[in-house]
Amino acid sequence: MRTLALASALVFACTVSVRAQAPAPSAAQTAQRDRMKSCNVDAGTQRLSGAARKSFMADCLAGKSAAPAKELTPQQMKMKSCNADASAKSLKGAERKAFMSTCLRG
Repeated sequence: MRTLALASALVFACTVSVRAQAPAPSAAQTAQRDRMKSCNVDAGTQRLSGAARKSFMADCLAGKSAAPAKELTPQQMKMKSCNADASAKSLKGAERKAFMSTCLRG
């Protein structure tokens, strides 16, 4: 019994001394860890995967902000609107082509 108590005390002392010797993370390490957490949450929110996630994470961790969305030109807005209308009407083939032609002209 005495040997068991002595062994337990020795194990406890070794465990405490090992923990005490581990250095605390530096401010830079803490900042990097926080940035990793934030970027990871953002990538998850955007449901990114594969190459898109890898690219996003690289840019995010480097501190690069996301590129602002480009404003569409009037022609692009018209194209987007006509395309959405054609899709909503489930037009295909020649019907879609004719619809798009008329929509983009008018």
